Amino acid sequence: MRILIAGLFHETHTFLDGLTTLADFQIRRGNEMWASKGDASPLGGVLELADEFGWEMIPAADYRAQPSATVADEVIEEFWRDIAPAAAKADYDAVYLVLHGAMASQTIPDVEGEVLRRLRGLTKAPVFGVFDLHANFSPQMAELADCLVGYRENPHTDAREAGLIAARLLHRCLGTGLRPRMQLRQPGLNWPPTGTATAKDPMLTLETRARQFEAEDDALWAMNVVAGFSFADTPDTGVSFVACTTADAKVQLDALERCAQDLNHLAQIVDPPADEVLAQLKPLPAGLTVLVEPADNIGGGAPGDCTGLLRALIRHGIENAAVCIADAQSVSELEAGARTIKLGGKGSRLDAGPLELEVELVALNDGRFQLEDKNSHLASMCGDVFDMGRCAVVKHAGLTILITSVKTPPFDLGQWHSQGIAVEKLSAVAVKAAVAHRRAYDKIAARMLWVDTPGPCSSNLAALPYRHLKR
Repeated sequence: MRILIAGLFHETHTFLDGLTTLADFQIRRGNEMWASKGDASPLGGVLELADEFGWEMIPAADYRAQPSATVADEVIEEFWRDIAPAAAKADYDAVYLVLHGAMASQTIPDVEGEVLRRLRGLTKAPVFGVFDLHANFSPQMAELADCLVGYRENPHTDAREAGLIAARLLHRCLGTGLRPRMQLRQPGLNWPPTGTATAKDPMLTLETRARQFEAEDDALWAMNVVAGFSFADTPDTGVSFVACTTADAKVQLDALERCAQDLNHLAQIVDPPADEVLAQLKPLPAGLTVLVEPADNIGGGAPGDCTGLLRALIRHGIENAAVCIADAQSVSELEAGARTIKLGGKGSRLDAGPLELEVELVALNDGRFQLEDKNSHLASMCGDVFDMGRCAVVKHAGLTILITSVKTPPFDLGQWHSQGIAVEKLSAVAVKAAVAHRRAYDKIAARMLWVDTPGPCSSNLAALPYRHLKR
């Protein structure tokens, strides 16, 4: 069998200023995609599994970028120019797509649905693929693809495995001639990322029931519990359920919708102010305290340079602690000899702005590191390696500050260890995340506390100026 494969991966935060452009994407075209074979990403897994199935893969293009602002339309058009010639040849048996599911551009609120619409204009072949648990799944996506399988875990420790599940279902389709269809249910719920961890309710119960439904009904190829991405202002933003089936999944979808409504209150998270939390940590208790700052959640598109928690750590005199700030300008100034810098506060108008600090320079390093955990949330985005760009390690008033040139989701401890920082030996560490950091930090934390600060990814969704949300 000949399988056309392509990837388009971006989680779009539409409330951020600016645009995500072509320059922000890692782009691999054609045979360049083979570089991912066997790595920890969904694409890498599928390219490897193809050997087992005897598939001949036709790589078209793979576009990936970190979560960030609205995508420039030119990105979608360039991606389409890259894959359209291969899609138009019709010399393949199926299409496999690696998607995110929450991508929005300047004029296209449902990018994945638009790509599928264009693809369907060129082929009637089965379209299978994998997508992120935080997708905003649209009716157009459900109508135009045959079977898309979402991640089942948050943190996304199973991204590669979800890609393999989708590939095995495609193998089933090609071997039996059966083609499932997708049935979508949108219950009208919108949950902040902090309310979508799969280790607790509501997601825990919903995922458990979805797997039970799959086990009970052979016609139900996959049941997706989709948490949605609340920082995208689109008509399809929010929780959804997607059944890939050769029968009717109304009964199962009804049950999941009722369950989600009953447990909705458990997902509506509100974090306490940072000052309130830090005031209760004096003196600092034994062991590592992980302070989680969802408002500057890099995995949700935030700039990773907000200063709210950094200011609070200094204000409360928290020592033997560390924080990471993304600020390429400060790294350059430190390399040029500066020891007073205006740190962070450049990426969000909600932040108080740059914080002027006198610092002691500890080290200047390259920021490329191997992931210590190949099943981490970060692996689903980048595979085996991440590059933070040039980095500086500085100290100020008992704080160790890691300054990176590229914002780096705090999903792998290699981020710290590669820079000579034994984070597990500290008293406190600040992480700019919501849930996905837990795979890395649960095993070293004595306690984990979420705090609210000024920033674009606050759990308080009522503060967001939605205009297109239907729910």
